[in-house]
Amino acid sequence: MALTVVRFLFPARTTAVRAGSVVQKAGIHSSPGRSLEYGWWAYILGERTTPRFKQYSKIITIDGNLASGKGALAQKLADKLGMLYMPEADTFYVDRMTGEKEPLPRDFNGMCSLEKFYADPKAADGNSYRLQLWMYTMRLLQYSDAIEHLLATGQGVILERSPFSDMVFLDAMFNQGYIRKECVNHYNEIKTISICEFLPPHLVLYIDQPAEEVQKKLKQSGKPHLQNVSLQYLKSIEDSYKKTFLPSIRETSELLVYDTTQTQDVERVVEDIEYLKFDKGPWLEQDDISYHYMRKLVQDKQRIGSLTHIPVFLPEITIGAHDYDQKYYAYRALPGKNYARGYNADVGDKYIWLK
Repeated sequence: MALTVVRFLFPARTTAVRAGSVVQKAGIHSSPGRSLEYGWWAYILGERTTPRFKQYSKIITIDGNLASGKGALAQKLADKLGMLYMPEADTFYVDRMTGEKEPLPRDFNGMCSLEKFYADPKAADGNSYRLQLWMYTMRLLQYSDAIEHLLATGQGVILERSPFSDMVFLDAMFNQGYIRKECVNHYNEIKTISICEFLPPHLVLYIDQPAEEVQKKLKQSGKPHLQNVSLQYLKSIEDSYKKTFLPSIRETSELLVYDTTQTQDVERVVEDIEYLKFDKGPWLEQDDISYHYMRKLVQDKQRIGSLTHIPVFLPEITIGAHDYDQKYYAYRALPGKNYARGYNADVGDKYIWLK
């Protein structure tokens, strides 16, 4: 049974994801767990997207190697431009989406560990590729959240990295012998059938920092799992950015490249953005009809998650049926997870008579 890399339950949905398929649970439409969603009636009654758009109704991503200052620049730019800043997605992004008080065990978050990857990137249990595939799924979910926010409010969004640039880590892992060629083929197949559903960022800002400086900053960070990151791995990330991602994204998105010193002058970066014409890429071809379908897609997190599932046997992401059932029922046994939100007596819900 292929290991599903998406949480058994998605936020804002009364559904369960089992082995890559969606199983609809019974629900009562008047329950407090239901929330109004954008749909055909909103469009028929006259709701349109383009009137909301202003100068900075854009999706901007900040890319670069580890510890290159992406977060600091993204936050400052968001404040200057009046945009929403979304910190980089991590392995526990779904937990934040669902409002968990604290991160759930890794068995319910991709069955992977970032700390283990840095400690033992060639682990025989396939942790490295599970991590890579899980992170691609998290970036895809976050990117859908960013587009949903843009279309619903007109406010632009700034993110750290995106599913479009996620492949630089896959390339680096393969070049360093951390994952097999079969994993690369699987990832590329997954990305081919999923990334085509999304438009690329309007603008990509790349922070160029030599791998040697990146490694030095990682050692100074004080985080134990970052102390021994391979210099060759960091160089592979840098090479993939410069040889593969940047030439590709330049064809559809605006691209600005800075070194770490230049990013300190945020006013200059803002001025450079103001000079951009944003006169290329698929966003120019959109209208209210295409935005309508786009908005319906990005609000459906079950559908987004299903884009990363194909029926294929790959040892790194495959578990047996008994192991899967054990993890599934272990998740359902967690406080508040047995039923849809609002119906669990073990966490004090008051609507258990409806379950």
